[in-house]
Amino acid sequence: MSGNTNSDILIAGAIAAFTVDLLVYPLDTIKTRIQSPDYARYYTNASTGKPSPALFRGVYQGIGSVIIATLPSSGAFFTTYERTKTLFTNLNTTTSSPNGILPIAFVHAGASSLAELVSCAILTPAEVIKQNAQMVHSGSPTNATLQTLAKFKSNPLALWRGYTALAGRNLPFTAMQFPMFERLKVAIREYRDRRGLTTGSIYESAWITALSAGSAGAVAAVVTTPVDVVKTRIMLSAVDDAARETSHAQSQTNKPKVDGLVDAFGKSVEASRDTVKSAARSMNPLTSAEKKGKKSSWRIGQEIVAEKGVRGLWRGGALRGVWTFIGAGLYLGAYESGRVYLAARRGEKVDEADLL
Repeated sequence: MSGNTNSDILIAGAIAAFTVDLLVYPLDTIKTRIQSPDYARYYTNASTGKPSPALFRGVYQGIGSVIIATLPSSGAFFTTYERTKTLFTNLNTTTSSPNGILPIAFVHAGASSLAELVSCAILTPAEVIKQNAQMVHSGSPTNATLQTLAKFKSNPLALWRGYTALAGRNLPFTAMQFPMFERLKVAIREYRDRRGLTTGSIYESAWITALSAGSAGAVAAVVTTPVDVVKTRIMLSAVDDAARETSHAQSQTNKPKVDGLVDAFGKSVEASRDTVKSAARSMNPLTSAEKKGKKSSWRIGQEIVAEKGVRGLWRGGALRGVWTFIGAGLYLGAYESGRVYLAARRGEKVDEADLL
């Protein structure tokens, strides 16, 4: 990877993430509220059914947690993506198949998917905090992020509850976006080369990347909207799940201890019964999950269809497409131009083949 160091990748990724968070965060907040089960109750006018002013208030609620987590998660994503893409490209190329055994789209999809798994592990807690903070009523005397964090104080592990849902949305999204993005970028550059329009400037690289990334991202965003709606529901329910589990744990702790008979292992008979019941419940995952109040993604999807029809799964899709077009374009455009700029400051040049 000529011209760029790991520091360049981390810094460029952080700058890109920070830029996008500040500019398009309000659209993300509105999208979350539209997809929430409480949208009609809190954000529409009861008499007309139209969006109320409350939908557009406090649109930056929860941004602090995202900025803190997005910087390391974006750095982890791009570092993993760049290195994995290089590794996969080398493995895919042989002397007998210089152009690759598999189409280059598979290389980009595989590298971006692995990078997304790493990124989601860092980003999930912030995403849960962010989406719940976005739903806090504007004008609350307590900071929305602090108010949300307080609800997870006794059960912080609940912050990772949405990892599977987040990865389930982001994996197909990146697997679609990056191959389309790479192909669009090549097509635009080839078109400009044929017309003699190529300048080789940072500005040219930035707008070509932004247009390609935005277009590819918008398509992938609209296609994966149903998964995004389910993911939003799961993350918004994490607060209730955390409170429910804490309440259950406290009730178990406060149970009066039964003295008297013990089994062969020294445990009370009551405790032994609880152990047997727990083991029986664990053999039936569905029953166990329902007892805890948790629902599978499939079950949540069925509930959305029952409540709102199939259209309910596509709620916020248009807004998500617009938001992603702007966000992905700025994100990857700023990232790539940042890499070129940082390398140029040292008097080095980043080869076109080494860019995304």
